Amino acid sequence: MTVVANVLVGLVAALHAWFLVLEMFLWTKPAGRGAFGLTKEFAEETKALAANQGLYNGFLVAGLVWGLIDDNLAFKVFFLGCVVVAGVYGAATVSRKILVVQAVPAVLAFGAVLLAR
Repeated sequence: MTVVANVLVGLVAALHAWFLVLEMFLWTKPAGRGAFGLTKEFAEETKALAANQGLYNGFLVAGLVWGLIDDNLAFKVFFLGCVVVAGVYGAATVSRKILVVQAVPAVLAFGAVLLAR
């Protein structure tokens, strides 16, 4: 069960690493605009905000990876909890798609981590 839990934590970290890339480096490019349904003008106006948001995703990745490397239950639980909260908030305020893309994988990983203890 530990292997499954760690794979799921790694998946959540990988998703957030991809979000970092999209928000920090691809926001104004076709891939970034397409992923978020943005116009070229809106993407240009909000690129600093998106880069900041991407940086926060990087902090989530760092915490999850640290939890995997150190096999640290507290880090895994804390950072997965942060992802769940961010996903629920994003779903409530931006798009329900965020619930599926961000919160659901984190909830599954969170459950697997707790079951693997």
